[in-house]
Amino acid sequence: MRRLIALACLFALPAAAQHAHHHPPAAQPYAGMQARAIKAISPEQAADLLAGRGMALALAAELNGYPGPMHVLEHAEALALTTDQRAEAARLRDAMAAEARALGARILAVEAELDALFAGGQAEAGPLAALTAALGGLTGRLREVHLAAHIGMRAALTPAQRATYASLRGYAPR
Repeated sequence: MRRLIALACLFALPAAAQHAHHHPPAAQPYAGMQARAIKAISPEQAADLLAGRGMALALAAELNGYPGPMHVLEHAEALALTTDQRAEAARLRDAMAAEARALGARILAVEAELDALFAGGQAEAGPLAALTAALGGLTGRLREVHLAAHIGMRAALTPAQRATYASLRGYAPR
C-alpha cells in the first residue's frame, strides 16, 4: 500500500510542473506527458483509480434507470429512504468502493509494468499481449463492479423513488 501511495504522489509532480508552463501547441498534444510516472495515466486518473471513484463507468446503468448508491445516499431525504434502504445503499456503496479501490491499484500496477516494458526499449509482442490482456480483464471487472452496485440499488428502491431520483438528477422530463 505504501508503494501505491508513493506512486500516486509521483503522479502529482509532473502535473504540477505542467501547470507551471504554458499549454503546448496543438501539434504537440502529448508534450509534457513523458514526465509522468506512468505515461498513459494522468495524475487525476490515478487518483480516481486509487479512490475507487466511478469515472463514468456506470453511465449505462445510471442513465437507464439504475441509480447509484452514492447518489441515492446524497438524496436520501428527498427519496424518503427507509432505514433498511439507507443501510442497503451504504452496504452497496462500501462494497463497490472497496473492490474498486483494489482493482484500481492492480490496474495502476499493470500500467506501470506496461510503461516499463516500453521505457526499457525492449518491448515485444508476447509480454505486450499478456499485459494488455490483464488490463482488459481488470478494467472490465472494474466496470462490472460499478454497474452491479447500480443493479443492487435499483432493486432496493420503489418505482416512485426511482422516478424521483431521475428527476433530482435531471434525467426525467420536467
